[in-house]
Amino acid sequence: MSRGGGLRRAVPLAAVGLAVMFAVAACGADGGQHDSTAAQAPAAGADQDKAGAGAGRNEAAPAPGGSGAAQPDLRVDQRSIIYTGTLQVRVEDVEKAARAATDAATAAGGFVGGDQRHSEAADARAELTLRVPADRFTAVVDALARLGRPEQRQVRTEDVTEETVDLDARIATQRARVDSARKLLARATSINELVTLENEVGRREADLASLEAKKRRLADLTALSTITVTFVGTDATTAEEGPELGFLVGLRGGWDVFVTTMFVLLTVLGAVLPFAVVLGVPVVLLVRAARRRRARRAPPAGPAPTVPGPAGPVGGPAPSAPPPVPAARSGP
Repeated sequence: MSRGGGLRRAVPLAAVGLAVMFAVAACGADGGQHDSTAAQAPAAGADQDKAGAGAGRNEAAPAPGGSGAAQPDLRVDQRSIIYTGTLQVRVEDVEKAARAATDAATAAGGFVGGDQRHSEAADARAELTLRVPADRFTAVVDALARLGRPEQRQVRTEDVTEETVDLDARIATQRARVDSARKLLARATSINELVTLENEVGRREADLASLEAKKRRLADLTALSTITVTFVGTDATTAEEGPELGFLVGLRGGWDVFVTTMFVLLTVLGAVLPFAVVLGVPVVLLVRAARRRRARRAPPAGPAPTVPGPAGPVGGPAPSAPPPVPAARSGP
């Protein structure tokens, strides 16, 4: 009886122990899951913070194609471009075409920078240099081409944007250097410092003036484009035509050279003749007077000297000629 009662008391105790163990195990599993969830939450928050920071940086960073405050404006209408055009037009009336070109340049807001005309009927020619605003360059070139039959048309462009920006930076730097030199000159305390700083200020101001002159020149070239137009008559020859060859061509060329040479010689003779008359006549008179003086100073010429013969005895007869020599006789 005592052994059976002990067994019956041990079974409930074992069951209670197992229940306690299962409860502890269940609590440990819930705690571990809660810890892992709590650990994952800060990581997720950190990831969200990184993502938000990255998004903020992406929003703050400018787009690659956008223009920032430090980047220059690279649009075509903001660039400094020099336009130069050359045009040759064959027209029936050169003078009328030249007047029309002048009117076109004036109407566009430009002016005529040069005008050379050769008005011979057979070889009429006019060369004009027009300065027009850059935004009217193409319109003026087209208007000039419609005045006749275009034979040559050339348009050149030169982008000087970088040079303009560089000049602006150098001018700003040079102005700052001039201002600093002037401040030092105002605080000079000795004669040597005064002279040295005055020379330095003068040199820096000269450099600044040179840079500003270059800037004005570039501004003038970019603001006003240059068009050189040549109008030729219907019978005028151009440099592009080949040279003529042949006997008559050579004869005509030689005659032209001969006539030109004679004109040059006559011109030189006409230029020298007044000097020859003014200086030559007194020289000739002086030479003649000198010769007359030398002729007067020379001694008078005496009688011609006689050649003496062989001397004979004093007071006696003159010596006779030697006797003749008898001729030699030939033998029998």
